[in-house]
Amino acid sequence: MEWIRTDKRIPIKSWCKNIEAGALEQAENLAELNVTYKHVALMPDCHVGYGMPIGGVVACIDAVIPNAVGVDIGCGMLAVETDLEARDMTTKLIKEIIGETRGVIPVGFDHHKSSQNWDGWKTAPEECPPVKQELDSAKYQLGTLGGGNHFIEIQAGDDGLAWLMIHSGSRNFGLKIAEYYHRVAQRLCEKHDVPLTSKDLAWFSKNSSEAEEYLAAMNFALKFAARNRELMMERFSEIVCRRAHCHVTQMINIHHNYCAIEQHFGRDVLIHRKGATSAGKGQMGIIPGSMGTSSYIVRGLGNPESFMSCSHGAGRTMGRNEACRKLTVEECDKAMEGIVFGRWGKGRKGRMDLSEAPQAYKNIEEVISAQSDLVEIVAKLRPLGVIKG
Repeated sequence: MEWIRTDKRIPIKSWCKNIEAGALEQAENLAELNVTYKHVALMPDCHVGYGMPIGGVVACIDAVIPNAVGVDIGCGMLAVETDLEARDMTTKLIKEIIGETRGVIPVGFDHHKSSQNWDGWKTAPEECPPVKQELDSAKYQLGTLGGGNHFIEIQAGDDGLAWLMIHSGSRNFGLKIAEYYHRVAQRLCEKHDVPLTSKDLAWFSKNSSEAEEYLAAMNFALKFAARNRELMMERFSEIVCRRAHCHVTQMINIHHNYCAIEQHFGRDVLIHRKGATSAGKGQMGIIPGSMGTSSYIVRGLGNPESFMSCSHGAGRTMGRNEACRKLTVEECDKAMEGIVFGRWGKGRKGRMDLSEAPQAYKNIEEVISAQSDLVEIVAKLRPLGVIKG
């Protein structure tokens, strides 16, 4: 742990050494909110989000805070190890795999042209308005990557084997659920004069019908997000294994945006992890770097001070617009040397989109080092080929 603040209603405990002012203000708002419990925990990848910092963990006894889960409900990681020697992943083979994968997995705003089969559709809580409204559209989104920091990668493990990794979430489906229930929470807090340290931290009482409805919708979005990653990995790994004559040997699939009932410090609480991963004792996890930098397979140490959590990635040092203004194509190309990727596209304003370049993120080695009391390293993975949304 890097530092502790004890001058608020509850302490702030941070594994992030140099936290940006906006993220610190958000952490202070959480610490002063009258429904948060024990302390606020900030992971080493912490940076500013909406209402609550990304890379933050809070516990509540009797409250659910939609913005402490975030808009990409169930966003997370899936990694599989193969029995293929990484040295056999030639540049030619990687380009062929990436080319074929782009033909079967839509990226960015693209969806499938037909509805995707999944037994989970039968369990959708259609009594929740945004679920009912978005369900048909979601059936075309299942098995799609999305944009932003979502990616598909081929990686070389320090164990000498090739790994495959996917970062994605609940797509527009989860976004609509999050936005709808945040607005409901804001209206209820305003109606009942609930004191808030920020309007972005509106919450539901745990036993309210609204909280039950939100949690039902959120939990379905978690299932959707997990299956979204699985379906993409089934299609991606089939291509890899067919072309490279290999097999998948293990799989890890985890969320890093969700709320769950867990026991901490001797009582049941509603843990909210926003850009943070569960790291219980012995629990396997994934901490990706940025495109162009290493990712890590880790095992949790079950540290109670972080609510048994760890970082979900490297964490940004530049906003998207800032990165596009400050970085150059030349320096970004240099950072990606030796890695197969689709070059840089253009943003909505016609400027080169460099928002996902490695320079826009924290140093992953420093982020991993800062949480040595939260996780232990199982494998280090180096990127060989990248598909971005």
